Amino acid sequence: MPVAVHVLGLSVFALGTSEFMLSGLLQPIARDMGISIPRAGLLISAFAIGMVVGAPLLAAATLRLPRRTTLITLLVVFGLGQVAGALAPTYEVLFASRVVSALACAGFWAVGAAVAMSLVPVNARARAMAVMVGGLSIANIVGVPAGSLLGQHAGWRAAFWAVAVMSAVGLVGVVALVPRTAPATGKDRPRLGRELRIYADKQVWLTVLTIALNAAAVFAVFSYLAPLLTDVAGLKESWVPTVLALFGLGGLVGTVIGGRISDGRIFGMIYAGVAASSVALALLALLSRNAVAATSLALLLGVTAFMTAPALNARMFEVAGAAPTLAGATTTSSFNIGNTVGPWLGGLVISAGWGYQAVAWTGTALAVAGLAATAAASRSAKVNRRRPVLASSAGADPLR
Repeated sequence: MPVAVHVLGLSVFALGTSEFMLSGLLQPIARDMGISIPRAGLLISAFAIGMVVGAPLLAAATLRLPRRTTLITLLVVFGLGQVAGALAPTYEVLFASRVVSALACAGFWAVGAAVAMSLVPVNARARAMAVMVGGLSIANIVGVPAGSLLGQHAGWRAAFWAVAVMSAVGLVGVVALVPRTAPATGKDRPRLGRELRIYADKQVWLTVLTIALNAAAVFAVFSYLAPLLTDVAGLKESWVPTVLALFGLGGLVGTVIGGRISDGRIFGMIYAGVAASSVALALLALLSRNAVAATSLALLLGVTAFMTAPALNARMFEVAGAAPTLAGATTTSSFNIGNTVGPWLGGLVISAGWGYQAVAWTGTALAVAGLAATAAASRSAKVNRRRPVLASSAGADPLR
């Protein structure tokens, strides 16, 4: 892997820490702001909504701008968003800071993925995306638990300050090590109209649906994992960072597995990961009152959730290869549609009085729907591969 890809993964570590750390900070934020847990959970959805909207908009707006300059600008805006969150006097200001940070994060993901894809050969794309997704996994191992610890001992605002510092480190890395790329000219010059044509492809939308359902299944549970562990499994709040770290460790293992196996076996990896997530979520729903089982299943869910990420990213670039920037943006939006819907559905279940345990059943149902979407996408891909052969056969001379 080129060193620039690893630098992008380092930057994603800061972005991912900000995106996921609220799962361990919901209780301190709710207490400090005087709001309910489900309302605090909307801060997770706010970030995800910003990602959904921001990825395609910023990808389109920056399509002809130098990619390195775009990455630097977005990291600066992201860091300022973290500072605004740390200083937020009200829930509304904190909510707005999450949206602004998410817009910058979305743009960075979209452009960064396109840069990573451009730096490696086609047969190494899943491995390149595994490096970037690995930044998320390490964020879950180190960043999210550290944010939870800071929230418990130094106040939740300290976690935002820490992410602002990490984004500054990532900025230095991008400035120093990500190469400048010469702008494309002639027929290779990016054109928005040409890239938008990918949305006429049914396989792109099936991939969007598969990604969104897979993410929603995991985030319906992960967003409320801290109260599930304390209120249902009976763990002390001080144990929450440890379990979150285990989830992140599982995510790193899953990312490595997915990155190693996905190239050439994309659908096989997606099937395996989503099916395994379905089983892990169902077991969590059944066994969440047992602290050991809940902790073990959090680790397993991390593995299964992140196994599919390199394959899902590579699949989107496979079906939308003519539009690499919008392909990255669409993947980012797809994951975050799930990251929006999952916490929202989880909050509805909790507000209905069904308890935190029912959130795991919600995740299970979403994962099963993800399996159905994967099957539909696989069938569509097989039909598309057969069409050139059928067309050739139809045009052949029957007497030959």
